[in-house]
Amino acid sequence: MATAANVSASASGNTTTGEDATARAASKRYEGLVTVRTKAIKGKGAWYWAHLEPILVRSTDTGLPKAVKLRCALCDAVFSASNPSRTASEHLKRGTCPNFSSSSSPSPHPRPISSLPPPPPRSSSPQPPPSSRKRSASGAGAGAGGSSSPPFQISPLALVDPSSYPPPQPQPQQLLPPPPHQQLVLSGGKEDLGALAMLEDSVKKLKSPKASPGPALTKPQVDMAMALLADWVYESCGAVSMAAFSHPKLRGFLHQVGLPPVSPRELAGPRLDSRFDDARADSDVRLRDARFFQLASHGWKTTDSIVTLAANLPNGTTVFRNAVFAHGGRAPSKYAEEILWEAVAELCSGGPFQRCVGIVADRFKNKALRDLENGHQWMINLPCQLQAFRSLVKDFSRDLPLFPSVAANCSKLAIFFNSNSPARALLHKYQLQEFDHSGLLRAPPQSEPSANFDPIFAMLQDIMANSRPLQSVVLDDDYKAGFHDDSDAREISEIISDMRFWNELEAAVSLVKLVNSMAAEMEAERPLVGQCLPLWDELRSKVREWCSKFGFDQGFADKVLDKRFKKNYHPAWSAAFILDPFYLLKDTSGKYLPPFKCLSPEQEKDVDKLITRLVLREEAHIALMELMKWRSEGLDPLYAQAVQVKQLDPMTGKMRIANRQSSRLVWETYLSEFKSLGKVAARLIFLHATSSGFKCNASLIRWATAAHGRSRLAMDRAQKMIFVAANAKLERREFLNEEERDAELFAGAADDDVLNEAYVDASSV
Repeated sequence: MATAANVSASASGNTTTGEDATARAASKRYEGLVTVRTKAIKGKGAWYWAHLEPILVRSTDTGLPKAVKLRCALCDAVFSASNPSRTASEHLKRGTCPNFSSSSSPSPHPRPISSLPPPPPRSSSPQPPPSSRKRSASGAGAGAGGSSSPPFQISPLALVDPSSYPPPQPQPQQLLPPPPHQQLVLSGGKEDLGALAMLEDSVKKLKSPKASPGPALTKPQVDMAMALLADWVYESCGAVSMAAFSHPKLRGFLHQVGLPPVSPRELAGPRLDSRFDDARADSDVRLRDARFFQLASHGWKTTDSIVTLAANLPNGTTVFRNAVFAHGGRAPSKYAEEILWEAVAELCSGGPFQRCVGIVADRFKNKALRDLENGHQWMINLPCQLQAFRSLVKDFSRDLPLFPSVAANCSKLAIFFNSNSPARALLHKYQLQEFDHSGLLRAPPQSEPSANFDPIFAMLQDIMANSRPLQSVVLDDDYKAGFHDDSDAREISEIISDMRFWNELEAAVSLVKLVNSMAAEMEAERPLVGQCLPLWDELRSKVREWCSKFGFDQGFADKVLDKRFKKNYHPAWSAAFILDPFYLLKDTSGKYLPPFKCLSPEQEKDVDKLITRLVLREEAHIALMELMKWRSEGLDPLYAQAVQVKQLDPMTGKMRIANRQSSRLVWETYLSEFKSLGKVAARLIFLHATSSGFKCNASLIRWATAAHGRSRLAMDRAQKMIFVAANAKLERREFLNEEERDAELFAGAADDDVLNEAYVDASSV
C-alpha cells in the first residue's frame, strides 16, 4: 500500500511539473508574439499584425496558461499561433475573413505619418526629444567634432513596396555605409507634419474614395435654415455684424452643417428687401383691420438716439411704423409736432384722421402734445408714465433734504479712499476679505446732483455695499496710528462711525429702489390709461410706509409726489378709470357700480368735460345722460365678475388680469344701448399709459448713427432693418433689449437688507 501511494504521489508531481512547463512555454510564446506585434504596429514588422492579436488561453481547472492563439480583430476568429504568416495569407489575403478588403490592408512598410501622435504644442523655447537629450548628455565634452542629432525625426513616407526593388549597390567613392535605419528630416520643421498628413490622406482618398457621411440637406431645408439665420441677424438689429459672415470660421461652420456661404451683400440687399416687404404687408393688414389706434412715440427724451413711432391697436398688439434719427440734440417742439402729425397721416392711409385716438410720448415739456390735442378735439395726448416715475427720482433727490446730505458724505468717503494710498490699501485689504475682490469706490463727476442722478445713485449703492469694509478700516490699528493727526481722516472716521449716516443712506437707497422697481414693473406690463390713478395711489401708499419706517416727515414726500402727479395728470385718467368695468365696485345691493367715490370733485368734473369733448356737439347731452345711467346701474354682476377675473402670472408670481380686452369688448357688445358713451369708452379704455415698446440697443444706435447722412441707400437699409427687428420683437412682446437681458443674466440677486449685518457691530465703532 505504501508503494502504491508513493507511485501515485510521484505521478502527481510529474503532472504538476509538466503543467508548469507548458504554462511557462505558453507565456514565453505569448510575450514573444506581443513584442513582435508591438514592433509591427510601430512600423517595424509585418503588415498583418495590425489585424491579428495574440491571446493567452488558460486551463479551466488550474487557471495556468496552456496555449497561445491568434484572434482576428476583424471577425473575432481564433487560429493557431504556430505560423502567423500562413494564417494571415490563408485568412486575410485569400478572402476567408468577411471583413477584410485589400483597401483596408496597411502598407507593409513603416507606419504612415498620419498614424503618428500629433506634435507637441509650440513654445518659445522648444525642447529636443528625450532621445536627443540622452544622446546630447552622453556626448557631452566630445568636442566640436561630435555630430548633433536633428531636432526631430520621423519615419519616411513610403507609397510603394521597397522590397520590389533591388537594394542599392554601394558606390566606390562611399567611405561609410549608410546607417541601417536612416530617417527622413523634413526641411520645413515640425510644421511639415500637418502638410504631410494631408498629402497621405489625399492619397488614401484617391485609392479608396468613401461616400459622404450622411445625406445632404434638401433645398427646402437649406432655404428654411437660411431664412431663419437671416431673421436672427435682422432681429438682433445691429448686435450681429453682417460683415462677420465673411469670417473663415463662420464659413467653415456653415460648410460643416451643410449650408452654403452667406454673402453680406445678399443679407443687406435682396434678402432684406424681401423680409421687409413681408413685414410691411403684415403690418398694413393689421392696421387696416383696426377701427382706431394710438400713436406711441419713444426717444424724445434722449440725445443722439432714435425716435421710434408705432401704433397701439385695440386688440393689445403694437405695430412698429417708422424711426426718426434725432442726431445732434433734442428736437424743437415744432419739429416734433410735424413729425407726429406726419406719422398720424401716414398711419391713417388717406382715411379720416379720427382713426388716431391720441398720442403717448415720453416728453413732458413738449408743447407739441398740447397743441395737437387742442387742435383736434377727438385726440387724447398723454405723457409717458414710465418717464414720469423716472423723473420723480430726480425730484426726490433735488427736493428732499435727505439726499443732498447723504450724497455729500458719500462723496467725501469716495474721494478720500480713492485718492489716499494708505487708506485705499487698507480698504482693499478688507474688501478682499469680504468680497474676494477689491476696487475703487464709484464717485460721480463734479456736477449738480439734479443734472443726472444715476451716477450719484451708483455711488450711494457702492458705499452701502462697502459698509462692512469701511467700518473695519476705521477700527484698524494701522489706520488709527497713521491718520491720528489728519483732520480729513478724523472727519471720515466720524462719518463712518455715525449711525445716523448709515440710516439716512439706507433710506435714500430704499426710496430710489422703491420707485425704480415700480417703473421696471410698469415697463414690463405696459399699463393702460385706466391704471394711472391706481398706480399713483399705490406709489403714494408705499412712500408713506417708507416715511413711517425711516422716521421722515411725510409732508415733504407728499409735496414732491403731488407736484409730479399734477404735472403729468390728464383728465383721461379719471374718465378711463370710471368707464373701465375692471374697476367697478360691488355695493351693498349687489350691483357693480363705477368708483366715483374714489375721485375728487375736480376729477369728477374732468370726466364730464372729457366725455363731452370727445363726442359730437349734438350728442353731448346724450352722452352725459348715459353717464348718469352708468353711474346708477353699472354692469351686470356676471359680466363684471367675468371682466375682473385674474390669473397667476408664472413669470412674476403675481395675479394679473386674465383678459385685458374684456373691458372694451363689453362696451362694444353687451352695453350696446350706450350709443354715445360706448364709443367714448371703447376708444378710451385701450389707450396705453407708456410709450415704451421697441427699444433700440446700443449697437443699433451706433450702426444707425454711422449710416445716417452717408447715402440714401444706407438710410433706406437702416430703416428696413429697424422695421423688421421692431415688429418681430413686438410680436413676441420682448420689451427689453439685449443689453438689459444680459445685465439681468449676469447680475446677482440684490440684498435689500445689506446693511443689517453691518449694523451688528456698529455700536463698537
